[in-house]
Amino acid sequence: MSKLTHFNREGRARMVDVTTKNETVRVAVARGEIKMQPDTLAAIKNGLIAKGDVLAVAQVAGIMAAKQTGSLVPMCHPLFITGADISFNLNEADSTVQIQATAKTTGKTGVEMEALTAVSLAGLTIYDMCKAIDRAMVLGEIRLVEKTGGKSGRYVREGEDTWPEE
Repeated sequence: MSKLTHFNREGRARMVDVTTKNETVRVAVARGEIKMQPDTLAAIKNGLIAKGDVLAVAQVAGIMAAKQTGSLVPMCHPLFITGADISFNLNEADSTVQIQATAKTTGKTGVEMEALTAVSLAGLTIYDMCKAIDRAMVLGEIRLVEKTGGKSGRYVREGEDTWPEE
């Protein structure tokens, strides 16, 4: 494992100095899912949730989260996000809503945290909007799927299934 860079000489947390890093186009894709009762998934699919269009609200929440990641994660740099998108796949066989977030920037540090935060908040929003009918939902499997740009180049999670519309 490479040396962790978020600690100062005294061993306390610090924000990494990216002053001398080159600006590159950086893209990160993250995924996660929220498992629920089949009736809850059907209610989302058929627009029967009393609070409104669950996926539309979750999409906006995920994009907003990507833009605010630097304010939420203590050592994360505030970034100028040049693009953010959230996609959903309703998986009836597993009774899950699969969530994918893509974050983009041109900068000195990557957008992995922005994509991961977007997935997390999109999932939390789905939970919030559906909790009146299903408090047993489980949000999980949040992971980085791919990242490009920067000194370390491209990373692709081994064994990751392709997204249904790819």
